[in-house]
Amino acid sequence: MGEILLEGLVFGKSQYEELNALINRRFAEVGLMVVSHRGLGVGSAAQNTALGVRGAMISGADMIELDIAASSDNVYYCFHDGTEPEYLGIETNLQQLSSADIENLRYIRVDRPGRPAKVERALPLLKEFKGQDVLFNIDRSWWRWPKFLKALDILEMPQQLLLKCPAWDHSALDQLSRHPLKYPFAPICSTVKEAEQVLEMDGLNVVGLELLTETPLHPWLQRETIDHLHDKGVFAIASAVTLNTGIPLFGGFDDERAIYEGPESSYGAIMDRGIDAIQTDWPWLVAAYRDERLASE
Repeated sequence: MGEILLEGLVFGKSQYEELNALINRRFAEVGLMVVSHRGLGVGSAAQNTALGVRGAMISGADMIELDIAASSDNVYYCFHDGTEPEYLGIETNLQQLSSADIENLRYIRVDRPGRPAKVERALPLLKEFKGQDVLFNIDRSWWRWPKFLKALDILEMPQQLLLKCPAWDHSALDQLSRHPLKYPFAPICSTVKEAEQVLEMDGLNVVGLELLTETPLHPWLQRETIDHLHDKGVFAIASAVTLNTGIPLFGGFDDERAIYEGPESSYGAIMDRGIDAIQTDWPWLVAAYRDERLASE
């Protein structure tokens, strides 16, 4: 998306136009979508919380990525399980705990007297933003389908929710394809073949693809590949998040590179290849670079 704006391009199939309307309107407004990873976990805000969502929104994010976990008694929470020692100071995986136990947990870095920093329930958090001009990218929920999908149905806010799952998880794809409400969907793809196979499936409202590659030599880094996806009616998401595993998510073009070498070396390189949305831990940096670049064209 070297010119940033994709004038006249509408994502998704025509039969799902109403469900995809908010996503398409946001693209028409901003050109490049800024996706804030887990909301915003800076200052007094914890990731995957309502405060983190609001912080991300006013920091330039167009979409908020949230993680879904479930208690042992099937209550849904916004939390990335596996990060318990760092954020909660416990060794036990949150999903092994009851909801009563989880209600007593606190984010140790930002908890303080008079304002407890609790792990927040997913459905009330999402409902808090129902009808507002905010989009959510729902991660790590697919192994809880179809029960979780039925819970989302009750919220009646499908236009605001972009679901995802790995393109290689055929069980999850089958469950989503059979669900009556066709949520906007962006499968996670590591190969072109995976993308093509998902795009051929019936019953899915595929509006975008999240592209993964550890190498800059992957076809995802070629402009003609992204143009082909646009011809198929889907947008492309790249993650610039720097994982603590050290594994690159999009060919090494990540947030740390943008900070060390300048945003054009990472965010600019991603945009030059036609990518439509960048997931980041630094939404204000991506939004500022995008707006400066747009103003100069």
